[in-house]
Amino acid sequence: MGGSKQYIYDFDKGDGKNKMLLGGKGANLCEMTQIGLNVPPGFTITTEACLAYLEKNQLPDGLMDAVKTHIQALEKKTGKGFGSGKNPLLVSVRSGSSMSMPGMMDTILNLGLNESSLQGLIKLTANERFAYDTYRRFIQLFGKIALDISDEHFDKHMTAVKRKFGALQDVDLKTEHLQEVAAGFMEIVQRHTGKPFPQDPYEQLEIAVGAVFHSWMGKRAVDYRKQFKITRDMANGTAVNVCTMVFGNMGNDSATGVGFTRNPGTGENIIYGEYLTNAQGEDVVAGIRTPKAISEMETEMPEIYRQLIELRDRLESHYQEVQDFEFTIEKGILYCLQTRNGKMNARAMVRTSVEMFNAGLITRERALLRIDPAILEQLLVPQLAPNFRGKSLAQGLPASPGAASGKIVFDADTAEIRGRAGEKIILVREETKPEDIHGFFQAEGILTSRGGKTSHAAVVARGMGKPCVSGCEQIVINDALRSAQIGETTLHEGDVITINGGTGHVYAGEVPTVHAEFSQEMATLLSWADEVSRLKVMANADTPNDAARAREFGAMGIGLCRTERMFNSTDRLPIVQEMILAETTEARQAALDRLLPIQRADFKGIFKAMKGLPVTVRLLDPPMHEFLPTAAQLELEIAHLHQLRDTIKGLEELPDTLKMLNPKLYQQYADGLTKLMGGLSDFKESHLEEDVISKKEVVLKKVRALAEVNPMLGHRGVRLGITYPEIYSMQIRAVLEAAALCAKEGLEIHPEIMVPQVATVEELKRIHSYVQRIHAEVKATQGIDVKFKFGSMLEVVRACMRAGRMAETAEFFSFGTNDLTQATFSFSREDAENKFLPAYTETGILEDNPFEVLDIKGVGQLMKMAVQKGRATNPELKVGICGEHGGHPGSIRFCHHVGLNYVSCSGPRVPIARLAAAQAKLLEDKYQEPV
Repeated sequence: MGGSKQYIYDFDKGDGKNKMLLGGKGANLCEMTQIGLNVPPGFTITTEACLAYLEKNQLPDGLMDAVKTHIQALEKKTGKGFGSGKNPLLVSVRSGSSMSMPGMMDTILNLGLNESSLQGLIKLTANERFAYDTYRRFIQLFGKIALDISDEHFDKHMTAVKRKFGALQDVDLKTEHLQEVAAGFMEIVQRHTGKPFPQDPYEQLEIAVGAVFHSWMGKRAVDYRKQFKITRDMANGTAVNVCTMVFGNMGNDSATGVGFTRNPGTGENIIYGEYLTNAQGEDVVAGIRTPKAISEMETEMPEIYRQLIELRDRLESHYQEVQDFEFTIEKGILYCLQTRNGKMNARAMVRTSVEMFNAGLITRERALLRIDPAILEQLLVPQLAPNFRGKSLAQGLPASPGAASGKIVFDADTAEIRGRAGEKIILVREETKPEDIHGFFQAEGILTSRGGKTSHAAVVARGMGKPCVSGCEQIVINDALRSAQIGETTLHEGDVITINGGTGHVYAGEVPTVHAEFSQEMATLLSWADEVSRLKVMANADTPNDAARAREFGAMGIGLCRTERMFNSTDRLPIVQEMILAETTEARQAALDRLLPIQRADFKGIFKAMKGLPVTVRLLDPPMHEFLPTAAQLELEIAHLHQLRDTIKGLEELPDTLKMLNPKLYQQYADGLTKLMGGLSDFKESHLEEDVISKKEVVLKKVRALAEVNPMLGHRGVRLGITYPEIYSMQIRAVLEAAALCAKEGLEIHPEIMVPQVATVEELKRIHSYVQRIHAEVKATQGIDVKFKFGSMLEVVRACMRAGRMAETAEFFSFGTNDLTQATFSFSREDAENKFLPAYTETGILEDNPFEVLDIKGVGQLMKMAVQKGRATNPELKVGICGEHGGHPGSIRFCHHVGLNYVSCSGPRVPIARLAAAQAKLLEDKYQEPV
């Protein structure tokens, strides 16, 4: 006991289920001991002792007295003496938190050796070389971890001794060589600490326990917890496990190794791992010697191999999970030193879930719950080849997963032309706009120097399943020179780069990638998920191709079809711009009449692709100016046109004196002018240059007229539809006529019309009146009464507050959580992600980026209230979510909790959402809403 609190538990007494107290390693050592596996005896010092140490920077009062009591118990169990000169007890001192953090904290082996116990070890084993090998290992590990002496000092001395005696590896050193190594290590400790190496084994143990506790706050451990979002609720402090040493370095009948009960890369049901004979555990992980595959042990140590297979079967059967375990063989006896759940890639996790269920090892519920839905992303996009080790040029935000290589282009038009010609293209922009969509279609991936993970580029790329790196501020793009600068490196248009959208890294040249496959095991697992889930999983899709792809991923409908995406292709954008530039309603209607059959064909294609599943069409949402070039771009183009016109005029008026002064130079000039004029003949012809300039100036005038101080809170969505009713009328007609045509062909269709940016009931009623009028007209002309639903997006705070009244008109709600989050926080999404959100999450002001993880305490409460108010008016009200959060597992769990009917996300995230929806149902009784 340490004070009044129990800080220490023997392996045969500790609660193997209490990982928060004993750490994962300590809990498993207790459990393995208690189910009869051959574990060297020992005890665990709890995480509570660690927290007490970190609070006062010293071990808790009475802890070392309790440690001595437990060491004495170990002496009785083993018949050995701690520090004994005859039969010494040596121990390992190992870390272990409740969450597995491999290699992030510290371990010390062979503790208890000093000049006396060294001689005892030599007498006991009659193996002087083994004793000195163990001694030098202990001095180096203790020096590095407990005394903070850099490894390089020890390694330098070891290298010098090996060179002196012509040894290639450590195992080639003889006893006298190892004596010299140990003596040199002792001198290193004396030189760096000013004190001799501690000889008292209890002093060694006290220092070691403190060092392992201290490693919980070491940089690599802190960084690891930050990267993997390991909170204090998940792991708080490390335990220390003091375990009797067993030795894998006692000769060729001894060994040490690491094993997995199944292959962690493929999931294949076969033992997997490596081992080294005549070695200690650190040798395997340090890579000092090349280990052997476990399969070789069947020939080298057949009886031990049989026991290892038996151990593997018992571990997997008991823990009902693939295990990553460590073992040591001492003089032909197999010991298990540690086990933990194996870290596997997505493919292996899916395969093992299905196969372990089929084998009766786990339930179907366990098969679904053991997989983190987020890792399924690995299976759906190309990845960098796993053996690639190249250095990146820069790193931005990992905005859309996957890897892609291609030639750099700096504008969407060039991307489209070169992409259609068969070239692999990476579109590189400062930031992207909806008008760049045609470039997205042809690009392999997208790289931007501005924007966050939910920027336009990121959202669109995820929807297409294309890799994207956004906000890569190290890249300075010069559109005029068609180049980009990254530090000292200049990239020109046409240079090949590779982007990794899963990490944010950008590489020079082409890096090999591997294609993901949708395996049969994945299909099976997700079919189980669908049987369990209450939430339906829809997809965000804007084209027939997107819709068909979404079905392949298992989408149960289209929860968001953004009509503005259809406007941005090259054959339509000029018509859209003509409509925007129209000065009269008649001129605008003429342009819309040309767009109507195009949109109708789009909707018909999507309805056909979804084959009877619901399709929710959102009417036009973005402000008009997004379909036009920027003012800065137009001003630059007009200036260039003026300059070109003046240059041509000046060249034509150049006096003949040049011919007289230098005939040869004049001829060169004349040839060049002829060539130039030939290339510019169209521009030069009869005032055409004036027409081109005039048109550009008209567009510039319109762009300036449409400019808004804050366009995301401006003239967009339903406000646009009320100001220009002919725009929404055309889209509504296109939807209903497409549905009627499909119905005539005998296709089952379930169209839904959704109005964006609604703030008042009157707005919704106004658009509903358009729908009713056009529905009646379509019924009259087509002879078919199309059945459809009419609803509203909820992305304005006021709409959530008025949801009860909204539900009098709307048959469904869909939360647009991207805009709702902006409105709730008063954050401009892209500015926030680029400027202050990283600091907010790093310093704990916000737990998560609210544009990645749904803000349950704020945005979530608005959603919850809106659902309650809406269903109080209309109990049959259908409610879903179509923002980026629709594909986030934690957010999906909240959506299930508040009673939504569906979530909608980008196509490649549909499998993630399907598994997350099943887990939300399975864990609904354990869900606790954050306070």
